Amino acid sequence: MSLQTFHSQQPFRLESGAVLPGIEIAYHTYGTRSPTGDNVVWICHALTANSDVADWWTGLVGDGKVIDPARHFIVCANILGSCYGSSGPLSIDPATGEPWFRAFPQVTIRDIVHAHILLRKHLGIDRIGLLAGGSMGGYQVLEWALMEPERIGRLFLLCTGAAESAWGIAVHTSQRLAIEADGSWEEPRRDAGAKGLKAARAIGMLTYRNYQTFMKAQTDPDNEKTDHFKASSYIVYQGDKLVRRFNAQCYWLLTKAMDSHNVSRGRHADVATTLRQIESKTLLIGITSDILCPPEEQMLLARHMHNCVYHEIDSPYGHDGFLIEFEKIGRILRDFMELR
Repeated sequence: MSLQTFHSQQPFRLESGAVLPGIEIAYHTYGTRSPTGDNVVWICHALTANSDVADWWTGLVGDGKVIDPARHFIVCANILGSCYGSSGPLSIDPATGEPWFRAFPQVTIRDIVHAHILLRKHLGIDRIGLLAGGSMGGYQVLEWALMEPERIGRLFLLCTGAAESAWGIAVHTSQRLAIEADGSWEEPRRDAGAKGLKAARAIGMLTYRNYQTFMKAQTDPDNEKTDHFKASSYIVYQGDKLVRRFNAQCYWLLTKAMDSHNVSRGRHADVATTLRQIESKTLLIGITSDILCPPEEQMLLARHMHNCVYHEIDSPYGHDGFLIEFEKIGRILRDFMELR
């Protein structure tokens, strides 16, 4: 399915109190909705992904896969604040006729979910059979399950947590410091902060993988080297790759959004009590080697979400395992989806 855009002309109030005069939401859909609408699968994406979930989650979404457009009506929306078609720093501020750039206001996970809800209503979806997301996508799933429990059936969560951890906030702050160290980052141009974004990605890569994966894949066989090491080339390559497809101001904004995540914020209860409010049957998957959102984060969810089944996958791929271990994840998800 090709990229589509929903234009809302209604003022959109953010948690910060700022009001956008309207928003755009880019999204993809796949498959056909059943007459009863009971086959909707909505997938929430993570930090730098886009709405074309069949492209970046190929092992789970597509013809003959566990989430199959022949059986499911699949929706994925680009998150507010991103640079893949939804309103964000690169979209046009109607007041000036120019891109927002750094003037785009701060957003939270809840703001992102409120934008998803606008799209849900626009599409005429009354109930989501399965709401899925990994990492930052999981943050959105948890918030949505609390905001609209009557609209959500089952949940599928991977490598995520109930609140952004002190470790995660420290990582994001380090990444933002790298972007801010690039003197161009606040300039009103699309490539502003590109060198800082490259450095921020380097920091991120160290948390998406781990010591074992770097040792296995990036150790040089040449013991005589003094420069131009494989690990260095790999980090530079990954930084250049992100700079070509993403924007530093969006990255800065969205790491702030992740830091805002805490399901108990404003709900007059602690995290455990808040999680117990979620009634949806939930499949939760953790990755043994994940150092960014380690299994202890998922175990906290599993302890307090009383309708939750937890599986832990033994994988060397760290946090990125939720984007790589398709076969293992697919088997677990298929069994979960077949349960009545």
